Amino acid sequence: MESVHPPTDSQVSRVPTQRTPPEHAETPPVAPAPAPRRRRLGLVLAVVGGALALVCLAGAAIAYVAYDRFTAPDRSAPDVLVDNYLRAFLVDENDVLAGEFECADAAGLAPLRQLRADLAAREKQFQITFVVKWGPLDARVQGERADVSVQLVISYLVDNLSQTEHQRWRFGVVQDDGWRVCEADRVS
Repeated sequence: MESVHPPTDSQVSRVPTQRTPPEHAETPPVAPAPAPRRRRLGLVLAVVGGALALVCLAGAAIAYVAYDRFTAPDRSAPDVLVDNYLRAFLVDENDVLAGEFECADAAGLAPLRQLRADLAAREKQFQITFVVKWGPLDARVQGERADVSVQLVISYLVDNLSQTEHQRWRFGVVQDDGWRVCEADRVS
């Protein structure tokens, strides 16, 4: 009789382990579905759009401040003010710009308004053109008020001959959110 010996490793058949049928298998945990691409794209667009809007607002604010600073009339000192006022009022005849340099009550500027009206009437009557220039401005500041003296040089051509008239003027200015011209008087 043959003896039964346990099988050796070389004799053991290599049979694959059996798997549990699919209906009895545990279901693996379901991984969360990735976020839809549209949500991510929408978020990126919203962030970029918001940043762009902030940059545009900052740029607009900077442009406004720069524009205001560079176009604001210079009323930093009494002599600078009178120089700018004379240029706007007598040379450019720009009443809107000249108004930026005047006091709220500009009644004291009537003599200068009369000078300009007189020059315009004589230009029309005699068919000539007046040129108004001025020399150095002398400012005497006393706190919130100042007096500025200047010599106006009014010239014109008649028969190819240059005619010149010199007039001494005094301007009263006050400090009111920058210097402003309140009075103008011809000095004899």
